[in-house]
Amino acid sequence: MSVKVEVIKDKILSENWFLLRNFTYDLTTKEGVTLRHKREVYDRGDGATILLYNREKNSVILTRQFRIATWLNGNASGMLIEACAGLLDDDEPEECIRKEAIEETGYQPGKVEKIYDLYMSPGGVTERLHFFAAEYHDSLRATAGGGVDDEDIDVLELSFPEAWAMVKAGKIKDGKTVMLLQHALISGWLRPA
Repeated sequence: MSVKVEVIKDKILSENWFLLRNFTYDLTTKEGVTLRHKREVYDRGDGATILLYNREKNSVILTRQFRIATWLNGNASGMLIEACAGLLDDDEPEECIRKEAIEETGYQPGKVEKIYDLYMSPGGVTERLHFFAAEYHDSLRATAGGGVDDEDIDVLELSFPEAWAMVKAGKIKDGKTVMLLQHALISGWLRPA
């Protein structure tokens, strides 16, 4: 199924950190009806995320850091527990996530498995997120992790039952992380008890 789109206006509203644009466009539906839409679209680039998991220990490596958007939207501490992730910048997705894993968690992933890539908030954000998973072992710890430059990241090693209980209790609220933990459970990599 295809639709016809004609851009009427494309105005840059901000180039401060990433690119915020205002679009007016006509969308012709499959029935031939033309609808005029006005939308703001935020382009922050694509990203990658990884779940580091250990089958023997039935555990995962997650991070905790301050996220202003969550603080502004009801998260009193602003701290969010999440899987390691980062923007691609000019890297390929796997190259990016290998760098992020070392910087944020201190673990150097061995074999990395690509799971899927998804649009995370397609109503107004262009970002496509590439999801990966890799087994970790203590021998793969290269640094303490914690991030670089202006990052202040806590590295958390949690048993999978603890992480899963945190999802169910609303203590892990990050969508990508919940999706990765669900994938690990469905795939049989980790056990909930």
